[in-house]
Amino acid sequence: MSKLDKEERGILEAFEAGNAKRSKDATSIQKRHQEYAEAMFRKDARINIRLSSKDLRALQKKALSEGIPYQTLIASILHKYVEGRLRENSG
Repeated sequence: MSKLDKEERGILEAFEAGNAKRSKDATSIQKRHQEYAEAMFRKDARINIRLSSKDLRALQKKALSEGIPYQTLIASILHKYVEGRLRENSG
């Protein structure tokens, strides 16, 4: 588990102590976010790409270590790239 900052520790402690309360509109917020997630991950287009067998094996190996199908890993990488959340490592 990653390290929690002071605010996150406070929230976790309040939750574990039973002091955290659901907001009045928590159900509607949860439903709205569920709809966002479903729309974001709806797969409605198909593509065919050619990869080197070496790259495909590396992707399959990485996906196996992550416990996900390799097509899901590729889709996730592409999604992160178009969202600007995937950066080249300059190391």
